[in-house]
Amino acid sequence: MTTESMVAQQQSLYQRILGRDWERVPASIRALHERSEGHATFRGRAVVERGGSIWARLVASVLGFPSTGADVPVEIRFTCGDSREVWTRRFGEKILRSSQRKIGRRNEQLLAEDFGPFRILCALEPKENRLHLSVRAWSVLGLPLPLLLAPGGRTFEEDRDGRFHFHVEVESPLTGLIVRYRGWLVPANEPSSGAPALDRQASAEFGGRGAVVND
Repeated sequence: MTTESMVAQQQSLYQRILGRDWERVPASIRALHERSEGHATFRGRAVVERGGSIWARLVASVLGFPSTGADVPVEIRFTCGDSREVWTRRFGEKILRSSQRKIGRRNEQLLAEDFGPFRILCALEPKENRLHLSVRAWSVLGLPLPLLLAPGGRTFEEDRDGRFHFHVEVESPLTGLIVRYRGWLVPANEPSSGAPALDRQASAEFGGRGAVVND
C-alpha cells in the first residue's frame, strides 16, 4: 500500500470527495464530517415543513421523512468505516436512515446517498460559508432515472457564527415540495441550550401550513 493510499484511507468521506477544496469548508462543517472511522452523534433543533399535495404527502410518508413541526428535536448519529458513512437521523420519534459513499463519474467525485432502493448522486460545492449539495443523477434499484424528474431543491450546510446549520429541500416536478427542514446541530457532548435567534423567529412564525423559510 502506498503512502498516498494510506493517507486517503485516514481521510473522512467528505474530505476524500472534496480533495483540495476541503480547506475551503468552514470549521463547523468540517467538524461534522471529519470522522473516517467509528461513531459520532450530533444534536439540535429543526423546523420542518411538508408539501401540501396528496402525492407529496404520500411520498414523504413512504420515504420516512419527518412530520411538520416548529421546534423538533434532532439527533444524527454517524457510523463511519469501510469508506462509507451510515447516517441515522432522528426527528422527534421519526427515524430516517441512509448510507453515503464516494463515486467517480465523468471526471467528477460525487457523493452517493442511498435511501432504500433509491440512490442520489450529488456534487459537493463549497462557497463562502456554505457547502452546497447539487443533484447530478439518481436511480432506483440500479436503473437510471431522468434527471429532469430527480428530487431537487436547495440543500446546503452552513456555518453561522461558528455553529453548524442545515437546510434541506426535497421537491419534484411531479409532486411539488415534498419536505423542507432546516435547523442546527452541535456535538452531543456540547451544551445545546440557547437556540439562535433565527430559529426562534422561524418557530414563532410557524403556522399550520408549514414554516416560513427566508434563507
